[in-house]
Amino acid sequence: MPRASTAAAVVAELGQAATEADLAKVQARLTDGEAALGVRMGTLFAVARTHTGMPLAEVQRLLAHPAYEPRLAAFCVLDFKARRKRTGAHERGTLARTYLGHHHAITSWDMVDRAAPRVIGQWLVGKDKQILRDLAASPDPLRRRTAMTAPLGFLDVTDVEAGYEIASALHDDRDPLVHKPVGIFLKHAGERDRDRLVAFLESHVDTMPRSAVRLAVETLPPELRARSVGR
Repeated sequence: MPRASTAAAVVAELGQAATEADLAKVQARLTDGEAALGVRMGTLFAVARTHTGMPLAEVQRLLAHPAYEPRLAAFCVLDFKARRKRTGAHERGTLARTYLGHHHAITSWDMVDRAAPRVIGQWLVGKDKQILRDLAASPDPLRRRTAMTAPLGFLDVTDVEAGYEIASALHDDRDPLVHKPVGIFLKHAGERDRDRLVAFLESHVDTMPRSAVRLAVETLPPELRARSVGR
């Protein structure tokens, strides 16, 4: 018989893989007091992948877990579900609503980065992007990070202009949880359309945090990079 794909099974597998040495490493990058098990990221991703078929009700139980790794595993499962070619429009909507409805469970940037591009970004292809505008206006930097990271899921379609709209709204955000994703989006968008990136920088570079600018110009030719950074 195939093993049950449940939240309890995932937590048990993660617990079996946990070590004190890895717990110290995980806790070093979490907020003070956040519960953790102590699982290597590669192991966590592998466990989550084997549970891609988990029912969403079980994913939601993982999202309610107090420890960091089960919640990250839940976002990984959402991402793996969204990657499947057979995932249809209705299921994509359900995955996105699960992510958005449990955004309060997101306590670290990697939960956003793991799931937002495919779960939110790819779902929004061809749709209105008001959800991203609302997230970009949130006082919560992790919600703003979702707004800026999700557009990585529609870089290769005409919707990319919506990503530039969010980048414009957040270009001067001082929180590293937000301005680094601004730079990352711009870098990847610029790889597809260099002139569009340069035009964006000409309008916004003077008020962007330097680390965001450095990320944005990373793949530009030296002369354009120097011109953009040196304004």
